[in-house]
Amino acid sequence: MAGIDWEDPFCGEGNNCFRIGTDADGNAYLAVAGQEERHLTDSREALRALILGIKAGEADHLL
Repeated sequence: MAGIDWEDPFCGEGNNCFRIGTDADGNAYLAVAGQEERHLTDSREALRALILGIKAGEADHLL
């Protein structure tokens, strides 16, 4: 996505990879790697999605 500088993905074996990005205004973004167009920008929404992903076993490598 243009305007967002994405970091390298955080990955685990056999799990989804997440990416964190920032823009020129200092805003932070969170997305599943490969789906950056569906990024989260609200910190509460991002935290909720991350917790739900962990509970669903999609991000257990972050525990």
